[in-house]
Parts: sequence; C-alpha cells; structure tokens
Amino acid sequence: MMRQYELVERVKAYEPGADEDALNRAYVFTVKAHGNQKRASGDPYFSHPVEVAGLLSDKRLDCASIITGLLHDTVEDTDVTVKDISATFGEEVAALVDGVTKLSQLELQSDRTKQAENFRKLVLAMSQDIRVLIVKLADRLHNMRTLHFIKAPEKRRRIARETMDIYVPLTERIGIRDWQEELEDIAFQELNPDARASIVARLEFLQEAGGDVIKRVQAALEKDLEKAGITADVSGRQKRPYSIWRKMQRQNIGFEQLSDIMAFRVVVDSVEDCYKALGTLHGKYSMVPGRFKDYISLPKPNGYRSIHTGVIGPENRRNEIQIRTQDMHDIAELGVAAHWRYKETGSQRLSDEELGLTEGKQYRWLRELLEILDNASSPEDFLEHTKMEMFADQVFIFTPKGDLHAMPRGSTPVDFAYAVHTDVGNRCTAARVNGRLVPLRTQLRNGDQVEIVTSKAQTPSPAWETFVVTGKARACIRRFVRSVQREQYVRLGKEILERTFKAAAYDATEKALKGIAARFELETAEDILAAVGEGRLTAREVLFAAYPGAKEKDKEKGGPPKRRVSVGQIDPTAGGAIPIRGLIPHMAIHFAKCCHPLPGDRIIGIVTTGKGVTIHNIDCATLENFSDMPERWLDVSWDADAVDGTAFTGRSRAVLINEPGALAEFTGVIGRDGGNISNLKFTSRSEDFFEMLIDIEVTDAKQLNNVLAALRASKYVNSVERA
Repeated sequence: MMRQYELVERVKAYEPGADEDALNRAYVFTVKAHGNQKRASGDPYFSHPVEVAGLLSDKRLDCASIITGLLHDTVEDTDVTVKDISATFGEEVAALVDGVTKLSQLELQSDRTKQAENFRKLVLAMSQDIRVLIVKLADRLHNMRTLHFIKAPEKRRRIARETMDIYVPLTERIGIRDWQEELEDIAFQELNPDARASIVARLEFLQEAGGDVIKRVQAALEKDLEKAGITADVSGRQKRPYSIWRKMQRQNIGFEQLSDIMAFRVVVDSVEDCYKALGTLHGKYSMVPGRFKDYISLPKPNGYRSIHTGVIGPENRRNEIQIRTQDMHDIAELGVAAHWRYKETGSQRLSDEELGLTEGKQYRWLRELLEILDNASSPEDFLEHTKMEMFADQVFIFTPKGDLHAMPRGSTPVDFAYAVHTDVGNRCTAARVNGRLVPLRTQLRNGDQVEIVTSKAQTPSPAWETFVVTGKARACIRRFVRSVQREQYVRLGKEILERTFKAAAYDATEKALKGIAARFELETAEDILAAVGEGRLTAREVLFAAYPGAKEKDKEKGGPPKRRVSVGQIDPTAGGAIPIRGLIPHMAIHFAKCCHPLPGDRIIGIVTTGKGVTIHNIDCATLENFSDMPERWLDVSWDADAVDGTAFTGRSRAVLINEPGALAEFTGVIGRDGGNISNLKFTSRSEDFFEMLIDIEVTDAKQLNNVLAALRASKYVNSVERA
C-alpha cells in the first residue's frame, strides 16, 4: 500500500502547485472514516481508496481527482455525508465524490436494474465532469485486481460480466488503453479460465522456443529506420491473452493460424516522419493485405491517432506495427488525461486554447449517451442501447458537405439521420447513398456519402426499430411510438366507452371516469381511456364501476348473452360501429395476418390485451376462437376519407402454368393494374404448375378484385383467389 508521503510526492512531481495540505488531510480523513473496516482480502479497507488514488496519480490527474479517489467510498460505507466532505474539502470535491458514490440505498427490483440504474447515474454525473468516470474506472480496476478474494463464484462472475459489458467499453472510449487491457484480462480469467489458460500456455511455449525474439525484431526495425534517417523509439510487446482470444473468435481461426501475436510501436518526432517510417517499412517488408489502417487521417472517436500496419518483418515473422508521434502516444496511453482540461500550471489554470484542446469530437460519444438517456423509458433500455452502441465496430460516413460521422457497423440511413439530429431522424423519408436512392434499411459502408431526404409530414415508423442499430435511433423511435400509442389508445378507448355507455343510457363524462380512477389503480380519466383502448380494461367493467345501477339493470335483463357469438350476428355497417379513423397500424390497431382485411371488406375488431384492437375480415376462420368471448368483440367500420390513398396489403394464392414467361406476365399484369408486389413466396412446384402466395399493396378490396380479375384472364394463370 502506498504511504501518505509517497502519494503526495508523486502528485507534486507532475503538479507542483498541488494542495499538499488537502492531500494529507484527505489521506488521514479516509483512514479515520473507514476505521477497522476490512476488505474480502483481509486488508484494511482504507488500502482500497489509497490504491485508487495511486492509479489516478499514474495518469497525472489533478489534485481534486486524487482527493476524490481517497474519499470516493466514504459516503457509501461510512457515516460521512456529502455535506461533511463539502465543508472539509470544498464543493468541487464533494460534487465529484457524490458522482462516484453508488446508489446502494435504492430499493431496486433486480441486479440487472441495479446495474442499469448505477450506469444511468454514472453517465449523468459524467455530463457534469468527466473526472467522475475516470475515478470510477480506477475504483473498478482495483476492485478487479482483488476479485479473486471474493469466495462466491457467482458473485465473481457477475462482477466480471458487468466489467466486460460496461466498464471495458467506457475505458476504451476515453482511451486509457492499459486499464482497458487489464480489465479485459482479469474479467477473461474469471469468465473463461480454460481458454485463457490454454492461450497463456501456448504463448509461454512460443516464448521459450523463440527466445528474445521481440528484442531481435525491435533491434532490426530500429536499424532499418536509422538507415532511412528517421529518429524513432521502437518498443515491442506480446499481445494479451484476451486480445488473442477475441481475434480467434472474430475471425473463426485457431491459435496456430495466428501469426501476429506480437505488436511493435514506433514513436517518431512528427506526423511527416510517421508517413516516412511507413514508407520505409513497406519498402523493405511485404505488407499484409487488409491490415493497414490510418487513424491519423481518420482518428477514433476517443481521439486515438496512429498508423497501423501489418508486415512480414524481420525473421520472416508477421508483425503488427503502430506508428505515431509522442503526442499521439501520450493520448493513446493516457486517453483524456493526456489533454486534461483541468491541468494547472502553478496556481493558474490553462485554457483549452492554450492547451491546444478541442473537446467537440472528443466527447461527442458522451453527448450521444445523454440523448439515449433522455429517450430511454427505463434503466434496462438505457443499458441495452449503450452496450449495443459501445461494442459495435465503426464505419465512417460523410454528409454531402463533407462532415464526418463515426457510426457503428451495420448502421442504416435512419441511424445516420438521427446521428445528425433528432429532428432529421424523425422527418426522414428517403436517403441517397453516393447519389443513389436506397431503401432506409440499407447498411452503410466505410466512406459512404449519405444525403437524408426529409418531410415535415413524416413521422417515425414503428417498423424502423426492426433494423436500426444505434441506441439513439432506437430510443427516439420508441419514445415516438409510446407517445402516439397512448394517443391512439385514448382515442379508441373513448370511442368504445361512449358506445357502451350510450347503449346503457349513461354518459361517459370525464367526471364519472375520474371518480373511479383510483379503483383501477389509475390516476386520471385519460388513464382509464387508454387502458380500455389497450384492452387492459373492458368497457363493461368501467361502466359498472362508474354507475353501479347499470349492473343491477343488466342483471334484471339477464346479463350479457350466454350463447356463443356467431359472425353472422354481427353487422359492422350498423350505426354503432366505430370508424377506423386516424389510427396508425401497429399501434392502437393491428390488421390480422390471417385474413389481411382491406377497405371495402366487412370487418370486425377483437380487443387484444396490451395491443388494442386486431381487425379481421367478418368471415375469417380465426374468429371462431373468440366465439365464447363476446366482451372482446368490437363493431368497427372503415372511414372512407381517412383511408383514401393509403396502401394496404392484400394476400392472394395463385396457381401458374410452368412455362417460360409466366411469372413475367403475372407480375406485369399486377403492375399495369396499379398493384405493387411486397412479397412473393413459392409454396409448391411440379412439372406442370407452381403455386405461390403473393402480397399485393392496393388501396382497397375493389382494386384487389380488379387485379385478380385481370390475372384470371391471363393464359398463364390456372387459378387465383384471395388467401
């Protein structure tokens, strides 16, 4: 454990103006606060915050961060309060400590919820001061170093998984490479000990067989660069077990097929020398195709800059070589701490301009996390989105003006639209990639130039959520869907209640509904309407709760019919039918996939719990399943004005003669009659005939019938009918 004077001397070495008195007081404060508390290892508890402070000093963090490292557990694990810390060490330190403090007092439903809620709090705290994140990561790193002292295997695995899911990608994002690799290695040891042991054994064997191969290759590279007149510092290392294992998994290869298990770093004086060194090495050694990456021209989102290349180098070994300047190396090793905005010279803080810093791109990812936080409906959603966001490989996409956006691999134009701005995403109607109009679900590739076409009349489609990959896009779509769904459920619920109350000679007033809201554990009359529209409450339940007398009248009449309901007894053209007006498919209403109803068809609605109303054709065979549930049947009708011009999908079954040109003629007829094929599936095929199911987008049943009539006239069509 680091002694008090050692910590102070270490901080003073890189920050001469550090408050020595405050550091000494913080050291003593944490020792007294934790008192006789012990860790799982048996060591005094205060050894943990002291080691955390030591890790922070390794990264040359400012005095306030070091003090925060010493005090970060005092609020959670002792009687000390944030107010006490504020009074003793100032508001800055108190805010940092509060940001790092875990929310152990929260009554959370599950370990997963706890994990997500803590991450949510962490990101919020980061938005105010990123030093909170660095302290938290140092805390996690030391806890992982002592993970083996925890006796319960399940607990060790849970902590290791949490570290791999959350803290490793966060460490990677802020660019502290050595912390990231150590966290990965320790978690890997716990999650997959057999795989790690196997890789370590093979690495030891290779090391014994090859001797000091790293030193020999290093010396050869230095000699090559010296001959070219390039001053360079060359270092080499063996890749870590987890890095090797991940590569094996990603490329689906065995250990024997790996040839670049060693990495060499070349540090030069200038950017110009980087490219000179690259030319020298590529001129002397064969380059490995596909292994060249220029992160100087296109830096990573965390600010990392370097040239990566793979060559068949000295001793005919395949090696990875990284070429960078000293400044780039500092950023690669220290991340955000290398260009720290809180750095001080003496007692005066330097400005960003004096430090040569621009934080816009550096912390763009943090702003994206905050937008996800705003749109996520629950901590679990937030965790899901951010994990997905941080783990994905990236592609670089350009706007028409040449602005660069780093996107997760697999991103679509919709993801890109939301990355540009939330309003652009919400109003996205189409996209041009490299000048060509493409479907919105198209996956973008490196270097694509994307132009988003927008419309004020456009709104997010629920279908977008099936193909977007970024957390921001998914969260924004879900937020829109939730808000619109509620509006739709309220509107539908109002129609249903008004019809039911009117039939019983009562009024569905807001006052009446508000008075019974508490009975259903709801707050407002609108909540009741939404519950009815969603199918969580029936109209009769609400009626009897609001007007108990209606229940008595119902009993006198003999109650609801006990007999089974037949579709022939339903007349959707009657005046009491609810018109489908302004209701968006896949939200409050859903069109049944079994019968594909179209405007012009006689239809009936089935109330489905949690989904609203599913629309069926009146003669759909599925309705027999609901014949003994009359309370779920709902008379509905088409609203001609509301559906005018809207495309609906009608399904047909066709049998065609198996001759050349038959399918071309078949699809041509559909197109000439204004139909649009959305899906086609062959169900059977013989020597003479083939049968298929075909989905055709039309405006109403009349248009579909016209299309089918035209198809029947074709010499290639044996039969065609609605499915």
